[in-house]
Amino acid sequence: MEVVAREIGVGISTLERWRADALSMPARERAWTAPARFDAVLTTAGMDEATRSAWCREHGVYPQELERWRQAATQALADPEEVRASPQQTKQDRRRIQELERELRRKEKALAETAALLVLSKKVAAIFKNKDEDE
Repeated sequence: MEVVAREIGVGISTLERWRADALSMPARERAWTAPARFDAVLTTAGMDEATRSAWCREHGVYPQELERWRQAATQALADPEEVRASPQQTKQDRRRIQELERELRRKEKALAETAALLVLSKKVAAIFKNKDEDE
């Protein structure tokens, strides 16, 4: 414990308190991170039911929970292939994007032209208003 305390730069009493807090938590409440769940699934994959049940008791995990983790991992690994678009769909998407970009450029030009005409019409109105006042 002293070596670990020196390595991480924490007092021994603090390290012992952290350890006691962690051990006082029931195994059911300990957080299982995604990598830890995946590791548990891999570790127990080749075990028979009795050995897997013993492993679950030792680590505070229900066998049903371990099965849900396995299904989630399998689903996560299967999703990317199923979600991937076909080459034909990708080609259609690219074509649609090009059409939309072309339409957007056309509308931006029309908007710029309309704004320029509006500014010019205001300037013309202001010029004629000033000429009317001068006369």
